[in-house]
Amino acid sequence: MEPFDVDLFVIGAGSGGVRAARIAAGYGAKVRIAEEYRVGGTCVIRGCVPKKLFVYAARFAHEFEDAAGFGWNVEGTSFDWPTLIANKDKEIARLEGAYRANLDRSGVEIVPQRAVIEGPHAVRLADGTRVTARTILIATGGRPNIGLDFPGRDLGITSNEAFHLERFPARVVVQGAGYIALEFASLFAGLGAQVTVVHRGDTLLRGFDEDIRARIVGEMEANGVSFAFNATIASIDAIEGGKRVRLSDGRDLFADEVMLAIGRVPNTVGLGLDAVGVHLNEAGAIAVDADSRTNVPSIYAVGDVTDRANLTPVAIREGHAFADTVFGGKPWQVNYDVIPTAVFTEPEIGVVGLTEAEARAQGRRLDIYKTDFRPLKATLSGRASRVFMKLVVDQADDRVLGVHLIGEGSGEIVQMAAIAMNLNATKADFDRTMALHPSSSEELVTLRSKHTSSDQVIPEVSTEATPAI
Repeated sequence: MEPFDVDLFVIGAGSGGVRAARIAAGYGAKVRIAEEYRVGGTCVIRGCVPKKLFVYAARFAHEFEDAAGFGWNVEGTSFDWPTLIANKDKEIARLEGAYRANLDRSGVEIVPQRAVIEGPHAVRLADGTRVTARTILIATGGRPNIGLDFPGRDLGITSNEAFHLERFPARVVVQGAGYIALEFASLFAGLGAQVTVVHRGDTLLRGFDEDIRARIVGEMEANGVSFAFNATIASIDAIEGGKRVRLSDGRDLFADEVMLAIGRVPNTVGLGLDAVGVHLNEAGAIAVDADSRTNVPSIYAVGDVTDRANLTPVAIREGHAFADTVFGGKPWQVNYDVIPTAVFTEPEIGVVGLTEAEARAQGRRLDIYKTDFRPLKATLSGRASRVFMKLVVDQADDRVLGVHLIGEGSGEIVQMAAIAMNLNATKADFDRTMALHPSSSEELVTLRSKHTSSDQVIPEVSTEATPAI
């Protein structure tokens, strides 16, 4: 057989591609990875990492306010946007350097160019070089959906540009109802902006549990975010001092920046997939089997470009499974059943497992446990914040099918709940677990009252402050 230039050529140096390249190289494979922008991909460069840094910045406003109830006198605080941007850029540069160093140490050659598939075993680089590979892995991720078509659309920004604004926008209009739209709405509001979220429907966060969806609107409104439901942006006009946003219902909003956050789409354009016959699914994502293999046997794909579960840890596991299976002789497949996720709104959302609706659609009979309480911190701060928790339990075997939380630290809590669920923990297992008092998380092991789906949860004064007895 004609020798190949490399054993593995990876297109895209995001989380999934980097993991796959490093693991494959560790098995002795000769690996090259092409990246036309910056090593690190969406998460590190223009996604979850810089976004979380912005979220931390936004939360200080509440911390300063809450401090007064605990005896602190915090006066003269101010916020400087350029400082946040500069420090964020330094951290992203550090992380990119770490990614590059890890690839170098693993023996992976980084190719700083765009690569296009030219055949089942060949790619063409931007400089015209042709590279042959025994196996090709596509890990190009996703990009913001800019499919909206209305006058002035080019005056809007996406989440990509939001990380590099020269000036802090005092007025922001966000169109969208997913986690990206709501996270940016929350963080801009926390930093002091006047924020309005525009959404064509009347509920947020499609796919989340209905109790979460019902509560997040009021919580975000309490934190300064306004909503314009059952409307879309009809046009954007540049005017003196900002932008005028005309809605489909005739209302006008005025903003310094307009963020279009209606979702993300697989990044498959211009990759040469048609030339080799790689199949796409109805969503425009690369169709793969359980081993991440496309219909072309030598070509695989992992991460958001496959539109399976678009989360960084999922892409990393898919890349690792691919490398173990193809190059390590240790085949395994990713389990998508229990995937914890967080939405870094204010307050934070953490979920893992099935929603109540999903569980009922499977024909299961359920026990539902809920609680809604004021956290201990709020008793002195005076903030009108609440914590909501919900367990979805299968009556047949008492197994916990879903955990759904709103409140401070929900993402951290739900990560631990995911471990229990991966071990098939039952409600009785939760009940047998000793509570850590005083903490919000203790509620997960002290819930006793069952609810029907239509029950209104009776708010507790502060169950964190008063142990269940």
